[in-house]
Amino acid sequence: MKAAILKKYNKKGNDLEISDIPIPKIDKNEVLVKIKYAGVNPLDNMIIRKEVKLLIPYKLPLVMGNEFSGIVEEIGENVSEFNIGDRVYCRMPLDKIGAFTELTAVDKEAIAKIPDYLSFKEAACIPLTALTAMQSFELMNVKKDESIFISGGTGSLGAMAIPIAKSLGLKVITSGSAPNKERVMKLGVDEFFDYKKEDYSEKLTNIDYVLDTLGDEELEKEFKILKKGGTLVSLKGMPNERFAERMGLSTVKKLLFKILGRKYDNLAKKNQQTYHFIFVESNGKQLEKISKIFENNKLECSIDEIYDLVDVNKALKKVDNRGSKGKTLIKINGD
Repeated sequence: MKAAILKKYNKKGNDLEISDIPIPKIDKNEVLVKIKYAGVNPLDNMIIRKEVKLLIPYKLPLVMGNEFSGIVEEIGENVSEFNIGDRVYCRMPLDKIGAFTELTAVDKEAIAKIPDYLSFKEAACIPLTALTAMQSFELMNVKKDESIFISGGTGSLGAMAIPIAKSLGLKVITSGSAPNKERVMKLGVDEFFDYKKEDYSEKLTNIDYVLDTLGDEELEKEFKILKKGGTLVSLKGMPNERFAERMGLSTVKKLLFKILGRKYDNLAKKNQQTYHFIFVESNGKQLEKISKIFENNKLECSIDEIYDLVDVNKALKKVDNRGSKGKTLIKINGD
């Protein structure tokens, strides 16, 4: 079967090879899934560029891809929650990714059934970004009627985080490019800032939560608008000691990340705020909750462009250039 494989790290990214690999054999706790569509994310490029090696030391060659939608083809002897033919989706476990391929073996604890009203292509937009949002909101301990600012909310993360935040009763404020304003307003945004014309940090204050997608270039501004005692969760800042403890990392990495994250921890301390770094994990139970949120609210998914597997590097480059209007997908066994 065909797969997109990383054979060597490349600082420039976008460097996968299409190769033939054997069909994987499942163990007793796994299912074999025929992949319909795979989502393409900034994380894929970060892995290619060796930017996450401190967190996850992947061994090469590596089948790439972190999320998918597909159909269960085979089940292990300990799997009772799923049946052959089930429509499922997944953010793959950190230690066993590999969605850019025709068939994949994945642990039953990582997958969930796709809401009936969603197509395979729509479902492939959801797992990684929706779990990122859900795990961020749990770290924040969000409460109904409070406010959240999502930086750069016009990308694929915002397309998931905004409707989930609204379903939890939050007031949502975001920034992004003007051409995408109408699209995100339809997702439920209460206030929008055109980053080319407006400085949100001059107008916002006392925000309960911030979800950062931009990193160092915006974090000082984001702490400025955050209320005293508020919580900021970052996808792009530096890991800190709190992150290392939550992930169960070694004493050496706890010390290293304490040093790396000191700048942001110190910014947070000024106003008794809390800084978290997040690296989203697979979680089938959380994905089931997300399925219910989508089913109950009939949330929509934003798709940007769809590429064939042979064009995976074009898809990676598209995501790397930012300016997304939703999720970029790889069509593998899609309709």
